[in-house]
Amino acid sequence: MTDTPSSLKRTPLHAVHVSAGAKMVPFGGWDMPVQYTGIIEEHRCVRSAVGLFDISHMGEFEVRGVGALAAVQGLTTNDASTLAVDQVQYSVLCYPNGGIVDDLTLYRLADDHYMLTVNASNIDKDWAWVTDGGRGATWTNVSEATALLAVQGPKAEGLVQRLADRDVTEVLYYHFAKGSVAGIPCLISRTGYTGEDGVEVILPAKFAGEVVKLILSKVGQGEDAPIRPAGLGARDSLRLEAAMALYGHEITEDFDPLSAGLNFAIKLDKGDDNPEIGRFIGQDALQKIARDGLKRKLVGLKLEGKRSARQDMAVTKGGKQVGAVTSGCLSPTLGYPIAMAYVDIAQSETGNALQVDLGKATVEAQVVAMPFYKSK
Repeated sequence: MTDTPSSLKRTPLHAVHVSAGAKMVPFGGWDMPVQYTGIIEEHRCVRSAVGLFDISHMGEFEVRGVGALAAVQGLTTNDASTLAVDQVQYSVLCYPNGGIVDDLTLYRLADDHYMLTVNASNIDKDWAWVTDGGRGATWTNVSEATALLAVQGPKAEGLVQRLADRDVTEVLYYHFAKGSVAGIPCLISRTGYTGEDGVEVILPAKFAGEVVKLILSKVGQGEDAPIRPAGLGARDSLRLEAAMALYGHEITEDFDPLSAGLNFAIKLDKGDDNPEIGRFIGQDALQKIARDGLKRKLVGLKLEGKRSARQDMAVTKGGKQVGAVTSGCLSPTLGYPIAMAYVDIAQSETGNALQVDLGKATVEAQVVAMPFYKSK
């Protein structure tokens, strides 16, 4: 294993990854595990049992004060006024032209206290964006002090329950609860990025190694809760099967969230009838896009053969380019290649026959409904 470049950041669990024999790679400025025993094996373990992901590289910003809600409302596309305490909301930050700054999850910790969880590669950019655009409240960047563990899979709930001090089954999807895991105070959250049931544990960074070692050594060996650490490789193939967008692929400053199919998180009329709710940055642009109609749309593709499509590969129709791939892989669960791509709106109908230029060959592809995989 080569030495980590000094410019790469390390999560609090870096030593745990190295001791477990993980293959480490640069990712968004961090030295992260891409795999341990193998991407396919880790992927299938999450689908059948449970996998443990270190996602402590993600950023966390807290915002407090009487102006906290107004600050969040002016920044995010969803309606934060509907959030109850202990509830989580998926949302988006937009530029004035409707392009995407980042996607995020918003936690309401108390009446005037929220937390934004943002993508690792965007921490510095997002911090500048929210503190400039979300004035009138007190912002704190708690990223370095916070660790985030994702326990994902059909047996994740039972595994975490064995170490938690509260009933994890009472925590609803996209909600969280204050409690402790392995005796460490934390937030127990029911969100995820794999298409499976799961639990995310948000805890002080200084205790992360202790908690992970306990999870793997004391509850990871029984047949009732087989668990293995999983890396970024499996996380990517899992989220792709579940058709979940990834920053830098499906969502960038060049794409708007409506074309990305994130309409559920975009409240186009926010503040129109009640100025106290507040309009968000980019709302005018997104309203215009909605009025004018989409020019392109993110779709799912099922490819023939066994070769995977990669980002930026051309999607064609009759020899003419009509779009480009954003993500692709050979699905370990389905057994055939899948991809997401932006295509001209006229070519976005489910069942439409297209082609993907793989470089040395062009293969047939069909527009299919997303997600590609749904958990039972």
